[in-house]
Amino acid sequence: MTNKQIRVFSGVQPSGDPQLGNYLGAFRGWVKKQSEKDNFFCVVDLHALTVTPSPEDLKKQTRELAAVLFACGLDPDQSTLFVQSHVSAHAEGCWLLNCVTPIGWLERMTQFKDKSEGKERVSTGLLDYPVLMAGDILLYDADEVPVGEDQKQHVELSRDIAERFNRLYGETFKIPRPVIPEIGGRVMGLNDPNVKMSKSFADIRGHAIRILDTPEEIERSFMRAVTDSSNEIVFSNSPEKAGVNNLLGIYKVITEKSEEEVEKDFASARGYGDLKKAVAEVVIEELRPIKEKYLELMKDVSELDRLLSVGAQQASSIAFLKLDQMKEKMGLILPVSKELI
Repeated sequence: MTNKQIRVFSGVQPSGDPQLGNYLGAFRGWVKKQSEKDNFFCVVDLHALTVTPSPEDLKKQTRELAAVLFACGLDPDQSTLFVQSHVSAHAEGCWLLNCVTPIGWLERMTQFKDKSEGKERVSTGLLDYPVLMAGDILLYDADEVPVGEDQKQHVELSRDIAERFNRLYGETFKIPRPVIPEIGGRVMGLNDPNVKMSKSFADIRGHAIRILDTPEEIERSFMRAVTDSSNEIVFSNSPEKAGVNNLLGIYKVITEKSEEEVEKDFASARGYGDLKKAVAEVVIEELRPIKEKYLELMKDVSELDRLLSVGAQQASSIAFLKLDQMKEKMGLILPVSKELI
């Protein structure tokens, strides 16, 4: 199998503002490698419903996230980018997979246990989230699923569901494998370098750099970043140096330099103030063209919606073929004409 025959699927929720951790851990890698493989990227708005966003916020954030992804460099001629709810096969496929997924598999999911802990009521959608994610992946016969460490368990569940369906109904699905980025996969919070930078904590002052922040906001956030009491600017495994490691790691990923080259850049620095300022500068320059392209796209959402419609058509041409295959194997009668439905 050539690289171009390897299919990649990944999704991102339109909840919260996209931030530097998303960019370095996912978006940047998607763009750099999009010419190498057959890529499907999805704005998973159905998943976002599990946290009951306001309808206005969901619509706004879905378009904003899509615009950010295009602005980061996803090319419609090389990658398929679409909105999950625009391809109804995802919701329908989820129901079919629900019927072969033991509930015990869902109850043991770490994220479900974490998010439901202490709550009197939780939605069925929160429990069923991993099955919808499995449908997202399996409908496209994805070979690889780039994810963060926190989503690896869900991809492993997708493998279990695929294998169970194949045993019950015959070979239908490829067995996907999770791929965790080696570089930039774990950008930590500036206010707490022991916590992954996340949209969930983006409202906490000084935690994250938002992709759409102004240069002044970016510099201010980095200058507040937690470091330690020494002034030694080197990579270290010491927990006390976690803040410095995080700053050096961000600098390293963006400049694409080796650790030795990074440390050499700061050999004559006067202290952590110089480090913070230098990291802020490379981040500002990295994000500047993205913000410019984003603002251009958001001036005319009709063009953005057109691009997403093209992506949905491309995704549908694959997803509905797999959905029909699932239905036939499960004993459902396919309609003579879908126009009658």
